[in-house]
Amino acid sequence: MNRRIALFLLALALSVPAAVQAQAQKPPVREITLIKDNVYRFRNNFHFSVFAVTPEGIIATDPINADAAKWLKAEFAKRFNVPVKFLVYSHDHADHISGGEVFADTATVIAHERAKQKVIGEKRRTAVPQLTFTNAMTIELGGTLVELSYVGKNHSDNMIVMRFPAQGVLYAVDFIPVKSVAFRDFPDAYIDEWIESLKRVEAMDFEILAPGHGQMGAKSDVTDHRIFLEELHAAVLELARQGKSLDEIKQTVKLPKYESWGGYKQMFELNVEGMYRMVQANRRPN
Repeated sequence: MNRRIALFLLALALSVPAAVQAQAQKPPVREITLIKDNVYRFRNNFHFSVFAVTPEGIIATDPINADAAKWLKAEFAKRFNVPVKFLVYSHDHADHISGGEVFADTATVIAHERAKQKVIGEKRRTAVPQLTFTNAMTIELGGTLVELSYVGKNHSDNMIVMRFPAQGVLYAVDFIPVKSVAFRDFPDAYIDEWIESLKRVEAMDFEILAPGHGQMGAKSDVTDHRIFLEELHAAVLELARQGKSLDEIKQTVKLPKYESWGGYKQMFELNVEGMYRMVQANRRPN
């Protein structure tokens, strides 16, 4: 090998870890935007939560991680000068609820009863919920109401949605993406219950959908995602009943009407794999 080429390849190889490290050290994108009235959205890179500001304090939701929570707490002090009185977890997954201890000095932490069990059992790095509920709970603070509702199993077995009735805003994490396919191969998912939980959300009164990832949406996006899941399930089930293999199903099922949705190119094939796994786990062929 030519010495000049060898030196170039060595320099290139050495530069790759540095480039990866530089990318990892990029400061996170964090911002606060107003949704409506006193309800805001907090962004930390690709994760989002919401909060409501009242004269008596703040109702916050998923802290995301400890660094994000510390940044948000400092912003609360600068912008609003009131403490967090309630912190509500959407579900138990660590990428949304880590860092709850940052607000534990002033806040009562709330979650579904099964989320608390998972937080303790899986040793999540966050504050353990102090208040739990089974089906529904309403929070009132400084004239602002938030309705917490368990709508059934979907992306987890302890997911709740949070509705701000006066503002017409619904916060829903992971199981209702806006104009996007589902995440990867449906990890920690219950597909039949997922579809039913979407129907329950469709029956709620709201206008603005604030998801835990991606763009804001509307109530119609809940229906769109339900239809997507129903069509994907039907397509995979039909081919599974014909005895097709996973590879054959992945080659056949495409659903081109959703090609413009976020994640279609990157994750649709994984969606098919996950749906096949769940279909096969819940059927007894002849």
